[in-house]
Amino acid sequence: MDDFRSRRQAGVLLHVTSLPSGRIDDDCLRWLDFMATSGLSLWQMLPLVIPDPNGSPYQSRSAFAADPGLLPIDDTAARESAIDDYRAKHAAWLEDFALFEVLKRRFGNHSWVEWPDEFRHRDAEALAEIAAQAHTEIHTIVEQQYRLDRAWRRIRDHADGLGISLFGDIPIFIAHDSADTWANPGDFLLDDGRPTHVAGVPPDYFAAQGQRWGNPHYRWDRMQDEGFSWWIERMRRQFELFDLVRIDHFRGLVAVWMIAADCETAVDGFWQETPGDALLSALQREFNGLPIVAEDLGVITDDVRELKRKFGLPGMSVLQFAFDHFADNPHKPANITVDSIAYTGTHDNDTCVGWFNALSKEQRAFVFEILQTSPTDDIARLMIETAMKSKAWLAVSPLQDFLRLDSRARMNTPGVAEGNWQWRFTWDMLSTKLSTEIRSMVETSGRRHVV
Repeated sequence: MDDFRSRRQAGVLLHVTSLPSGRIDDDCLRWLDFMATSGLSLWQMLPLVIPDPNGSPYQSRSAFAADPGLLPIDDTAARESAIDDYRAKHAAWLEDFALFEVLKRRFGNHSWVEWPDEFRHRDAEALAEIAAQAHTEIHTIVEQQYRLDRAWRRIRDHADGLGISLFGDIPIFIAHDSADTWANPGDFLLDDGRPTHVAGVPPDYFAAQGQRWGNPHYRWDRMQDEGFSWWIERMRRQFELFDLVRIDHFRGLVAVWMIAADCETAVDGFWQETPGDALLSALQREFNGLPIVAEDLGVITDDVRELKRKFGLPGMSVLQFAFDHFADNPHKPANITVDSIAYTGTHDNDTCVGWFNALSKEQRAFVFEILQTSPTDDIARLMIETAMKSKAWLAVSPLQDFLRLDSRARMNTPGVAEGNWQWRFTWDMLSTKLSTEIRSMVETSGRRHVV
């Protein structure tokens, strides 16, 4: 594939679980066909990892393993030789993940810090014994991951044939109760397995107490001494799955907000610098072109912008954030630059219709003033056209906006634990009329899809 960032494109944000089947099956192929017919050349989705109990794919028990819930229902068994090859290729994470899964089941799904000491501290003899006892169970887990990989390769091949790029996403931090922290405790700030400091962001206009995410922090010094080998393996896995990958909370590659683990809010924390320059240099040496997108939303400092510029990483502009009285707001249409992605909204935003419906009469009038257009009842189309006509090399809208859906179709409300990640479309929503309409917007904005 050529450097797709060198040409204007239009894409859509839709997680695999929002397909009618919610799986990596023929629905993915049918969806890609609809995209191609509509002139869309990039499919962005959320992490394909195992979600947490609330359905969030941003707090997973593995940074590498795919969610078995995505397997096609009619998927068939795999050849032993193929499984063996896959197991050898992914040995850096797969064996530990399989053991972690077995032990989670053995110990009532409790966190690994509550397991018996020999397993909590990874006693070699105890692990060898459980591996021998659970040989069949481990093989099943490994085979499941291979079959997920096989199913995804089918999707990748179909996308390649249509000239469509696949765009993935990873959270910068790892869940504490994960195979990654259990297998590599020395790479995290832990004391007898428990975090000494956790991640989050300081208080701001949107959250008076800040945000306390609870993820353990990396021991960046140790990771750097190891040549960032864990990060290289993590990104290698992502680039097997996707053409382009977004790093969530990119500013954490410059500095992270350190919150003492016993602090219940994010108020009492401090900034700690991180070696993002060294990490990205290591990744750049390993992966040609470094196809990474920086999630640079929120309060972004000059050093974060400089890191982005140094490595040629595109950032994000979100139109729903454009409507204030600050002339230098980077989300305003006039300020969107070619090295960014213009979004109508992300998975954390309300739909454009829902967002607009919640505005006052005065705020709605201001939206049309900023967009320099007459009032319209079709706010979703106006926002999509604005993103597409911007200077950004890529314009992305959630499918919900293309469908003009209201807040009931919202994917996620940050800070709310339940009721998220559940929206799905049905095939009768994707009409020929919609496809023709999307293609017209794509071509009018000079983002024509060329296979």
